[in-house]
Amino acid sequence: MAKPGLGVLLAASLSAGAAQAADAPFVGQWRLDPARSRLPDQMKIANKGGGAYAFDFAGEVETIKVDGTDQPGEGGTLLSVKQDAPDSWIVQRKQAGRLLLRASWKLSKDGRTLTDHFRGIQPDGAPFNVDYFYRRTGAGTGISGDWRSFKETVISPFSMQVKPFQGDGLSIETSTAHLTKNVKFDGRDYPSEGPDARPGSASSAQRIDARKLVITSKSGGKVTATEDFELSSDLKTLTRTQHIVGQERPNVLVFKRT
Repeated sequence: MAKPGLGVLLAASLSAGAAQAADAPFVGQWRLDPARSRLPDQMKIANKGGGAYAFDFAGEVETIKVDGTDQPGEGGTLLSVKQDAPDSWIVQRKQAGRLLLRASWKLSKDGRTLTDHFRGIQPDGAPFNVDYFYRRTGAGTGISGDWRSFKETVISPFSMQVKPFQGDGLSIETSTAHLTKNVKFDGRDYPSEGPDARPGSASSAQRIDARKLVITSKSGGKVTATEDFELSSDLKTLTRTQHIVGQERPNVLVFKRT
């Protein structure tokens, strides 16, 4: 399963060495403030009969049998779902022999809410864990149905860093994504770098004012997300609002300067 994207994150500092650059306030190290952040999620699960279910995690629909075996999923991954009990399922995703995530789903007794203990594993083995709480939004029985999160608790806060790029641009690195996005304010797309960068992924940036930027991310030439980054007046807090294509509600991530 794929939770809301966490790939492009910004940071800021006021180091003397960067003070001459127009985007100096956006350069530095930041850490997520979980209490002030939201990572809303939505998913659809449809019973196809014969033990098969279609899973829509706001991306490519994946249809597999719920029997605990690894089966082809999106992006070259393997997806497995096991029914531990009538109200409890275990979801796992792997790639190239490596476990990417393990999620434990628990349905409430009245069937109206679903708890998801999402446990992601980054390439370096570090965890990225979030507890999601969903409410049923339409018809459905058991775990089948349309689910929309009403609360998300980030257990593993992450950091991000921004460095100067070619004088007047920004190079954005994240601890969760193992990916670097380079951008300049010239209207051009610049390719992403790093082990988690997908082929054909690129980003461009637009400066709104001294404390606000908009970054547009693309994959294969198609827009996948637009993100607003805004600094507080004291330059100690950065709010990132991420609008992901296909996702109804934006992620709102609030960072503190470290």
